[in-house]
Amino acid sequence: MGRFREKLTRFMYGRYGVDPLNRCIMGVVLVLLVISLFVRHWSLYWMTVIGIGIAYFRMFSRNIRKRSQENQRYLNSTAGLRKYFAKAKNRSQDKSHRYFTCPSCKQTVRVPRGKGKICITCPKCSQEFVKKT
Repeated sequence: MGRFREKLTRFMYGRYGVDPLNRCIMGVVLVLLVISLFVRHWSLYWMTVIGIGIAYFRMFSRNIRKRSQENQRYLNSTAGLRKYFAKAKNRSQDKSHRYFTCPSCKQTVRVPRGKGKICITCPKCSQEFVKKT
């Protein structure tokens, strides 16, 4: 096993490798493959083949600067969506606080869980509202 890993490392030296854009492409390809199990159509087959080809082309490319620019454009275009999901994940894992939205300015306010009915003051606009924690 050690020899194979060494050969693979030597082969990949100077090549771009895997990045978030490649992982996204492979995720889309996987979804298309699952869909193609139920819907037999030639276009799904060719979309998966092209997607795999693009992913492997990017992975083995020696033009690292261009692949990095492509990845940066992808990251910039999906930044808002990734931030939303990261925030939702953090909120779901926070068992000691509740999150409320201010009715006037839409600011998110974090308050301790289990305090009963409390009056919450928004730190941004000083609006007061009552919620049950």
